[in-house]
Amino acid sequence: MNDFDFIPDLKIGHIVEVSGTSIRVELSGDVTELTRTHEGRVYPIGQIGSMVKVHFGRRLIFGFVTLLRMRSEELEESGKPVPPDADQRIMEVELFAEGVWNVAKETLTFIRGVTTYPLPRQSVHLLTREETSIIYSAAEGQQKEGEYSPLVPFAHYVGSDNAVCSANIDKMLGMHCAILGSTGAGKSGAVAAFLHSLLEHAPEPGKVSHPRILIIDPHGEYGSAFDNNSIVYRAYDPLGNEDGAGCPIRLPYWLMSSDEFRLLAIGKTEHEATSQNNIIYKALTHARMVGAGLVEEAPKEYDVVIPDDGLDADAPRPREGVSQAQIAEFDTDKPRPFSLEELVNHIKYAQGVNLIAARKTRAKSATDLSKEGFRSILDKLTVLRRDPRIRFMMEERDDNNPSLQKVIAQLVGQQKDADGIDQDLRILDVSGLPNEVAGPLTAMLARLLFQYKVYQSSDERKRDPVVLVCEEAHRYVPDRGDAEYAAAQTAIRRIAREGRKYGIGLMLVSQRPADIESTVISQCGTWLVLRLTNSADQQHVSRFLPDGLSGMTKALPNLAQQEAIFVGEGASMPARVRIRDLPKNKLPKSETAKFAEGWVLNRLSEDEIGVVAARMAS
Repeated sequence: MNDFDFIPDLKIGHIVEVSGTSIRVELSGDVTELTRTHEGRVYPIGQIGSMVKVHFGRRLIFGFVTLLRMRSEELEESGKPVPPDADQRIMEVELFAEGVWNVAKETLTFIRGVTTYPLPRQSVHLLTREETSIIYSAAEGQQKEGEYSPLVPFAHYVGSDNAVCSANIDKMLGMHCAILGSTGAGKSGAVAAFLHSLLEHAPEPGKVSHPRILIIDPHGEYGSAFDNNSIVYRAYDPLGNEDGAGCPIRLPYWLMSSDEFRLLAIGKTEHEATSQNNIIYKALTHARMVGAGLVEEAPKEYDVVIPDDGLDADAPRPREGVSQAQIAEFDTDKPRPFSLEELVNHIKYAQGVNLIAARKTRAKSATDLSKEGFRSILDKLTVLRRDPRIRFMMEERDDNNPSLQKVIAQLVGQQKDADGIDQDLRILDVSGLPNEVAGPLTAMLARLLFQYKVYQSSDERKRDPVVLVCEEAHRYVPDRGDAEYAAAQTAIRRIAREGRKYGIGLMLVSQRPADIESTVISQCGTWLVLRLTNSADQQHVSRFLPDGLSGMTKALPNLAQQEAIFVGEGASMPARVRIRDLPKNKLPKSETAKFAEGWVLNRLSEDEIGVVAARMAS
């Protein structure tokens, strides 16, 4: 018997209602055990996410099962009386594709979407495993372009004899994607499996792929998963002896925009008065102009004579040979190196002064300094410069500081280990950083990557696509207005909206999709959704799922570990998949604590507790 023949054994019912791409099917009376046997195989009926077909002449219409219920339940919900014979079983199906089977060539022409709708009383059939595999192969085969293939195998389709599932990375990464799942569902393992698949992929025979991927890792769990294929940049190591501590990251403060620096210097607990904002903006503008050689340095003491030129004491005055037009056109947000000491001097000796006779400067009173916000800002800058957790950002500029070229190269440039192996993944370990620092740091990183892509030519963008993986995305782009995250939200929102045009892709990873900023998550074109047990998260995901497949979210609470719903632009067709297995040494360090095992081991002695306490206090 040929594939896609009309097989009476696999007929399970007939259509009783057609509503757009949704149909309702009444199961046949002879379906008693919700299974059918064909050629020695047992096929379950009504499994959520399983496929069925409708024959329409030479055309086949395919759909996913989204619900199975008794008609009596439906009548009870609608408040109608339930007759004694209301024991029919109703199956709801979401139509998603069509196909034409060529018997002579044994090929399936697969068409995503539905143009021909079935009619009531038409029969509905189960698919054999061979037919299911043919559908997946046909759908994926249409995405290949000659010798070049964007298809990256990373999983297996559930219920189709272990057929390999591949993602179209051009669409998945170019149009952004989201990997979501509750704690324990295998989310971090899914991210690692997909990234390992990218590293192993060869788009053309005989050619090696070198992905440009930057991972923001808030828990320090990915460094151990990629061994020699990655560089781990550790922002802060509180112990100083962590395994695989990685390389120190160099992301100097002068990379921050005015808004990012303002958020860091003022902080969410401060009163963000207009005067405080202006103090920061004026000082930043001055310090960057000094760095660019446009204005003279700020005074380093009081009792300085201010020129009688009608300008305020803190106004920028061009150096000799510099025009006022150059001052007016200066862009304060471009990543130009400047001195923190110069910024502090401008606040203290140019802004925080009163003019006395002959326009000489005198310090404001302590009351005025506190009232107008000068003291608060200066104190916060002092604290930031002394904080060991952010030393990688706040070291004073000197000749040993990296240039902008070096900063960008450490993120996306070619680097090899001692054995000559390409370290294509760059992992920024931000574990241990407080939220008020992690937010501006993420913002700075995202904005720097975006600016780098904006200033590239078309040919440079073609040769240098970049992906930003934002793990625990709800932490950096939350669906709320906390000040510490405002700059990060703005930067990542811009990548989500415009990154596709410039060759920068975004991968959001989260266990709480309902807490991610809606504007950002709605821009994702591909979704890999593992088990979600929280009803709010399920409802949130169903709002954004493409292909009219929000009904598939009903299966999310019952997915097995490493199982996921894979839908969107990067999927050849919506499917339930099982993520590939990885050896233990390629998995992230995200194990849950083993309480039963730990509690039978000896407690830490007081001396051992003292060692930990010394680390905490040192």
